[in-house]
Amino acid sequence: QVQLVESGGGLVQAGDSLRLSCAASGRAFSTYVMGWFRQAPGKEREFVAAISWNGSSTYCAESVKGRFTISRDNAKNTVYLQINSLKPEDTAVYYCAAVKGLFATSSRSPDEYNYWGQGTQVTVSS
Repeated sequence: QVQLVESGGGLVQAGDSLRLSCAASGRAFSTYVMGWFRQAPGKEREFVAAISWNGSSTYCAESVKGRFTISRDNAKNTVYLQINSLKPEDTAVYYCAAVKGLFATSSRSPDEYNYWGQGTQVTVSS
């Protein structure tokens, strides 16, 4: 089992950058596929990025490709989401998620994940 705590969100201006962190507690963090999702008010939770257990493979949603980068540090039990050139439409609660399993195209689906953090709010003003 793993517990996840996100941090790094806040109120920023368009064009700014943020780095979100997700700290995991529990055993065997390095065996988990990790994902980032976001949910804006009135919208469904959407996939942002995912990373394999050793960080060698990543997926990124087309809508954020080139601006968002996912990475992990297994020694620190932490996964990161670097967000550059923030836009007002990036405003959402950002969640990290974990699942023990194979890294595949299904890693883009929230249904694949069985551990979730509480989320961190990102608000981008224009």
